[in-house]
Amino acid sequence: MRAAVEALPAASGESASSTGSRRARPSGNDELTAWVLSQATNVERHLDALRPFRWSEFGDPATGPSRAHLVAVNRTMATLRKPLFSATRAVRRTAEEAVARPERAELARLLRAKSRAQRWVKTTEGVWDFYLDLFNQRQGAFAPWLVACDRVALDCYQYAYLGIGHWRSIPTPPPFCYLRTGSGPATSRRGIPLRRLGNRLNPFPLIQLPYHRLVNPWTLGAVLHEVSHNLQNDLGLARAIPLRVAARLVEAGVPRAIAGVWVRWNRETFADLSALLLGGPAVVGSLFDVIGRTELETTAFNPRGVHPVPYLRAKISVELLRRMGFDRHAEAYASMWHRLYPRAKLINAPPALLKTADKAIPVVVEAMCFTSFPSLGRRSLAQALRFEAKEQAMIEEAAERLADGVSPGVVPERFLIGAVRFALEERMAPPKRLFGFFMEELGRRAR
Repeated sequence: MRAAVEALPAASGESASSTGSRRARPSGNDELTAWVLSQATNVERHLDALRPFRWSEFGDPATGPSRAHLVAVNRTMATLRKPLFSATRAVRRTAEEAVARPERAELARLLRAKSRAQRWVKTTEGVWDFYLDLFNQRQGAFAPWLVACDRVALDCYQYAYLGIGHWRSIPTPPPFCYLRTGSGPATSRRGIPLRRLGNRLNPFPLIQLPYHRLVNPWTLGAVLHEVSHNLQNDLGLARAIPLRVAARLVEAGVPRAIAGVWVRWNRETFADLSALLLGGPAVVGSLFDVIGRTELETTAFNPRGVHPVPYLRAKISVELLRRMGFDRHAEAYASMWHRLYPRAKLINAPPALLKTADKAIPVVVEAMCFTSFPSLGRRSLAQALRFEAKEQAMIEEAAERLADGVSPGVVPERFLIGAVRFALEERMAPPKRLFGFFMEELGRRAR
């Protein structure tokens, strides 16, 4: 009862001393003591707030991060919480010493300890916020869209690891897709330092997708491309591919300087070719959506770029289509590309690049896709990621079912991108209807 009375404000016209409702103003030392101790309290509460993530806090478990993703993130966070914990204890210790002996030296030690702890708070909070934003996307309207892309990415990994010729340790966690507007598709590979993580190692592949791709699922060949960047690493091809390409080009008589350009392009070229093997001819159409731009943009050479000149990039995929046995599709895409860009001329490129392209492109496709690698169990990429006429028939049948609004059946998730694109190009159903059935089917599979 007394506490309740003391909490009431003093009546109008009454002094604080007459009511006893206010404490006397503290002395300078009391103010300093309170402030010093609050600095330790602040950082301790920061540490407590930057806690491990829990599986139950991100909505429906069918669309949220998996337990494996949370374990990996919490393990990464533990590497930051450990030094933050030490810094927090140092603030508490120096705060108590400053209260016991409020001299200049003790106060200065407290301020140094506080600054160090705040730096760790800022670093830890930045990583924590990054994952919080990522995982919170799985609680809103975009969750079914993102989990659909997760399913496609997982299917690519499962197929690749079943296709190689010997046992290889299965990587975990699988890729995790997230939405980011204002930029194109991108990936952050497993096991590489990321600035967003304070240069700590990324624990699982992240696939960034823009909104405009998600609303047009027939353009999601980008998922297969970004997954392929990660497969090049996880399948042990990151060093083998550029070495193989360089050796084969030099053997074929391509000038070393030009061979060096193709080697610099190896990662993006591999991702294009691997995506085509995973998803079939429709992936080339998805690629053309990206590289089919003004003549200046499509033929310009960047001396430091990691992507092939778009004009040549199309020709690389057409060459693989031919090697896969899809001559009709290859001719159709080649004819379309020629009509878009009838006068082949690369801007700011070494003259030998275009002059030797007809020789280099088949060599690059052969080196990447049709020669064996030890890490693939002495199989080639085309053998591990086999795509033949029967797979295309599955895609076309699935397209008819998607257009009718019925389940496409047991077709692999990665084939649904080709199916929805085929249905769109054949005008089997309106785009909005196709989008809805595509997301509904993949979302249903996740439950």
